[in-house]
Amino acid sequence: MHYLKRTLTKIKRLNWTNLQQLKLRAKTVRDSLIEFITLEYISNPEISNVAISNSARPHKAYPVELAQFHSADYVEFLNRITPDTQNLFPNEMARYNLGEDCPVFDNLFEFCQIYAGGTIDAARRLNNQLCDIAINWAGGLHHAKKCAASGFCYINDLVLGILELLKYHARVLYIDIDVHHGDGVEEAFYFTDRVMTVSFHKYGDKFFPGTGDMKDTGERDGRFYSINVPLKDGIDDGSFNRLFKTIISKVVETYLPGAIVLQCGADSLAGHAECVRFVKKFNLPLLVTGGGGYTKENVARCWALETGVLLDTELPNEIPDNDYIKYFAPDYSLKLPGGHIENMNSKSYIGTIKMQVMENLRCLQHAPGVQMQEVPPDFYIPDFDEDEQNPDERVDQHTQDKHIQRDDEYYDGDHDNDDA
Repeated sequence: MHYLKRTLTKIKRLNWTNLQQLKLRAKTVRDSLIEFITLEYISNPEISNVAISNSARPHKAYPVELAQFHSADYVEFLNRITPDTQNLFPNEMARYNLGEDCPVFDNLFEFCQIYAGGTIDAARRLNNQLCDIAINWAGGLHHAKKCAASGFCYINDLVLGILELLKYHARVLYIDIDVHHGDGVEEAFYFTDRVMTVSFHKYGDKFFPGTGDMKDTGERDGRFYSINVPLKDGIDDGSFNRLFKTIISKVVETYLPGAIVLQCGADSLAGHAECVRFVKKFNLPLLVTGGGGYTKENVARCWALETGVLLDTELPNEIPDNDYIKYFAPDYSLKLPGGHIENMNSKSYIGTIKMQVMENLRCLQHAPGVQMQEVPPDFYIPDFDEDEQNPDERVDQHTQDKHIQRDDEYYDGDHDNDDA
């Protein structure tokens, strides 16, 4: 039980003024997971073999880490802007697309550091074979661009995590099942064959972000390495899962990725757990993140269920008592019956999508290679004795600095680098 409480650590309770619902969402997800998995852990301690990044107290990403993808000037502006000073910088606010659906709020930069640090640490743990699956439900902010915020995404933690994975893997597959197109990740890797992006999303009728047409397949070295599956309203779980399995099976067979990143935005289908289960069966290093999701109790249900899938654990349908149980009234059930919406995706439309994707994959003669080169070092990461720490409290920066440890001194056993 203690293990779970330190591996399912709370995100620091930031003093948000505009984001109370998102904070509540994180806490609801966390407490539901703790109560569910604690019950399972008592009878099945083997679930501790799965490391959950967001609960292993991720470091706050340093500005220099964020600048591995984002422009230094954008990172610097995020670091210094506050609600009280934003009116002094109208040009910069417009340039970086802040305001409107990307509001400035207290502790904005710390918020970015925490969720981005979780995804970066998840990738590093996978790279160093400290786990097979790493989860950061606070991550998955897939709209952020190199020099601008977008769609309530400020720092693109997914791109940063993929860049880490590319240090050790020649090819990384990114799969996005959020209802919105994963435009920021696609754009970041649109010209390379080292990352294949596959996004299943709603498209048309000016639905945000308005990108993700089937004909957008990448350019230059990245041609045919961006796959978009644009869907209309109302697709049911069965149709989605069949399409997902057909496409992803062929993608993995053709592309032969060394690792997979799966963005599980909880704002689309109820049947995402089946997608997670399917991707897990490839037995490749797997980084799983959250994403969209606006009804906190349903987001908690979705990610609790998917955590159970990743742990090979069947969770009971009755939600255990926790601090947020009132939000699950009146049935207090993990699984809810799906609502009925007219499916606007005809069989012929689904067939056209499938045929076009398969045709694009046939244009790839073989999985791309990469020239061997020295692996860039990781940045220094603080290390703590989590047994001695209260998971509800975050260590101050001065204390963290005293615990910074070199990555090549971090491992024991087969993975230590003392002789390197």
